[in-house]
Amino acid sequence: MSEFVRLEVADGVATLRLDRPKMNALDVQVQEEIRAAAAEATDRDDVKAVVVYGGEKVFAAGADVKEMADMSYTDMVQRSGRLQSAFTAVARIPKPVVAAVTGYALGGGCELALCADVRFAAEDAVLGQPEILLGIIPGAGGTQRLTRLVGPSTAKDLIFTGRFVKADEALRIGLVDRVVAPEQVYDEALAWARQFTGAASYAVRAAKESIDRGLEVDLETGLEIERQQFAALFATDDRAIGMRSFVENGPGKAEFTGR
Repeated sequence: MSEFVRLEVADGVATLRLDRPKMNALDVQVQEEIRAAAAEATDRDDVKAVVVYGGEKVFAAGADVKEMADMSYTDMVQRSGRLQSAFTAVARIPKPVVAAVTGYALGGGCELALCADVRFAAEDAVLGQPEILLGIIPGAGGTQRLTRLVGPSTAKDLIFTGRFVKADEALRIGLVDRVVAPEQVYDEALAWARQFTGAASYAVRAAKESIDRGLEVDLETGLEIERQQFAALFATDDRAIGMRSFVENGPGKAEFTGR
């Protein structure tokens, strides 16, 4: 049983819940529990979408600096790959993932939020990559995912300075996608995730993989990824259901089976 990370599933939506008082510091144990929760969310057929949530007061204030301070170069050579892959496990969940950001999402907390497909933030949320202030750089995907999301100049400004970003600026630069009242963040994220409980699951999966994999390659290769995913969906039941429903009843009325 995980001690600090839970996967709570209800009505087709899983909440990947961080619960390590008081700031959800992301030590090695939490990293591995995040990996396990992401794997479970990936494997479970009853999970159609995922909300990543740290609770009402804080998303995650970053890595456990006390733990890292005692690590040597060789320690981190061994650990850094596991750190990155734990977060990548969230990014690779083949279902829609939304981060519900309250309070602080700093360092590793911001990097975890970057692994979601979209990010909803509280009006008083604060995000940032302050690793430079510790004499290091982001090591769980921040230099790569942040750059792809907000562009190289903005990413360099945030990472070089380590400055904190309030919710309104985060929305303006594209770091978050929606800003709401603090008490509404989780409910808004949950409502977004619930859109997909009756969706054509393999089509959503194909769309996510085409976009994510396409960002990693040149245009021609990306188009080939899209072509293969597009053609493969003609082997699914939901494609037949969706097209038949469109012809007979018009758009938006199909009842998909997820097969």
